[in-house]
Amino acid sequence: MTFWDKTAKVYDLAERLNRKANAETARRVGALIPQWASVLDCAAGTGEFSLAAAERAGAVMCTDLSPAMLARAEKKARRRGKNNISFSLRDLTALPEGDGTYNVVIAANVLHLLLRPEEAVRELWRVTAPGGMLILPTYLQGETSALFRPFLSLYQYFGFRPYWKFTLGSYRAFLLDMGLPVQVSRVVGALPVGLAVCQKPD
Repeated sequence: MTFWDKTAKVYDLAERLNRKANAETARRVGALIPQWASVLDCAAGTGEFSLAAAERAGAVMCTDLSPAMLARAEKKARRRGKNNISFSLRDLTALPEGDGTYNVVIAANVLHLLLRPEEAVRELWRVTAPGGMLILPTYLQGETSALFRPFLSLYQYFGFRPYWKFTLGSYRAFLLDMGLPVQVSRVVGALPVGLAVCQKPD
């Protein structure tokens, strides 16, 4: 059982510690979704971004490597009456879809957890359709507020293992170095978010 399987039941509670940034990021991402778009949400956790996307999307594929997280996401979707979300266990570095399958691809708050995040970004970009969007909100752990650091340390004590502590500048540089046409904005919070949006050429 992974750290994420073990923490699935309390994940949403832990996310409330950073509710301002998390809620605003989900709101902004939801507003970016074109009407009736096909959406892939990778490393979706308990599904907040899938739920935000489902307000406008035609269909959302909600995926994660953790069965426990995915089960929580499915329960939340049923409770909120979202019938346009499907669920599947997926590794975001090895997706089964063909090139350009989705109008919008989302992978939120996961890149800082990966030893080689560039592998995931390349795969996510591959399945993004021409003219579509890759949306990559990522926690800026290099900009964590002093008040939030003890909570982050406690999370790490229980097995949370981030590889990267991005700042807004270093996150933007990482994506630009990969050759992506990216715009990155900061979402303010105790643990800020770098909201990266990459528009794929037609």
